[in-house]
Amino acid sequence: MTNLDAKQRNRILALLFVGVLMAALDIAIVGPALPSIRAEFGIDARQAAWIFTMYVLCNLVSTPLMARFSDMFGRRLVYVLDVALFGVGSLLVAFSPTFAVLVLGRAVQGLGAGGIFPVASAVIGDTFPVEQRGSALGLIGAVFGIAFLVGPLLAGVMLSVLSWHWLFLINLPIAVALMWGGWRLLPATRMQTSATFDVVGTVLLVVVLSTLTYGINQIDTTQVAASLRRGNVLGAWLLFLLSAPIFVWWELCVETPVIQMRLFQSVQIVLTCAFAFGAGFGEASFVFVPDLLVAALGVASSTASFMLLPAVLAMAVGSPLFGRMLDRVGARPVVASATGLAALGLLVLGGVPLSRLSFYAAALLIGLGLSGLLGAALRYIMLQEAPREERASAQGVLTLFTSVGQLVGGAWIGALAVSRGEPVAGYQTAFLSVGLMMGVLWLLSFRLAARPVSEAPAAMESN
Repeated sequence: MTNLDAKQRNRILALLFVGVLMAALDIAIVGPALPSIRAEFGIDARQAAWIFTMYVLCNLVSTPLMARFSDMFGRRLVYVLDVALFGVGSLLVAFSPTFAVLVLGRAVQGLGAGGIFPVASAVIGDTFPVEQRGSALGLIGAVFGIAFLVGPLLAGVMLSVLSWHWLFLINLPIAVALMWGGWRLLPATRMQTSATFDVVGTVLLVVVLSTLTYGINQIDTTQVAASLRRGNVLGAWLLFLLSAPIFVWWELCVETPVIQMRLFQSVQIVLTCAFAFGAGFGEASFVFVPDLLVAALGVASSTASFMLLPAVLAMAVGSPLFGRMLDRVGARPVVASATGLAALGLLVLGGVPLSRLSFYAAALLIGLGLSGLLGAALRYIMLQEAPREERASAQGVLTLFTSVGQLVGGAWIGALAVSRGEPVAGYQTAFLSVGLMMGVLWLLSFRLAARPVSEAPAAMESN
């Protein structure tokens, strides 16, 4: 349906932009609300991590499922359904009488949000001419960076005058408007495809990610051996160790896998996935910074949100700066610089006695580092290394590893924060561990290919 006029396409693009922004913001706004939510429900950092983790997990699971449904039943119906699910989840979170209901609401939100972005991308492919699809997809993709920038500040403004519940209630009128606009503007496009959906692979992936996340979240790092002997933790790890190789075997056998395993024949792709995992891990850790500031400096939740402004400004400056570097010098210097800056900032945050000065210095470094890792460099490497017919799958794999990093990162921070007993020491230990991981990635960055971005190999390499 590329016969729409420019005005109609612009309306569709605006609708899709707002929908993706709404879904992306609900990752970024959680951090400033964590202290208030913890106080209301009497939960610790380990439990609070599930507010973030459950959303990311269900988002990840929902993405391939909703994309397939949109091919089968039409873009418009599935988009409206996704937005409705997101609204219902927001309502559950805002009026949750118990913490269990709140986590359930986050799961429903994640299921809805997981379909909004892939359906939006498919609609652009259906309605925009080829020469305009790149810029439209770029605008939609930039929403995640915008959400990470403005989310904490928006939450801070709202928390200064309203309770945390309004961070989720505000989604309801937006969801209603998007459902109405989606039904009026979006085409009911249905793809005629014989490709099957990998249901078994998706279920196995859910089991692998869920058991890994739960297993990490429940470890007491001061008593690792004792915690691993507990029935629930031991069961989770055993199920993970059993399901992971089964998942890999199944994906190698199935015709249309969730993850295209032959991509990992390239060492460059393996390294890039490791950086994507690290970027997601670092992004997840930053969600917990307001909780650390409240505990360490005694500031209010709203003040802690505004204290993230240096990181926001650093990301705003870093994104175009690293973009220009990418054009001039290629991906390796960009990734090396970004991981080095992020590692240094996290080591300062976790290893230096916390003061406003040390925090602001760390925030600037972390913001600059994450702006490089979450930008275009990793996607450019994947475009270079993947065969032309596998490029879409390669981008999906990159998104998957970033999401897995977010999942594991949220669980890891929550587990370490509780294990130390005292919140400040727990959080600083957690940030120190993430900084050390980033340091390892910085060393690995020098194994990336040194060729310029414009050079693309004729076939996938395994160097």
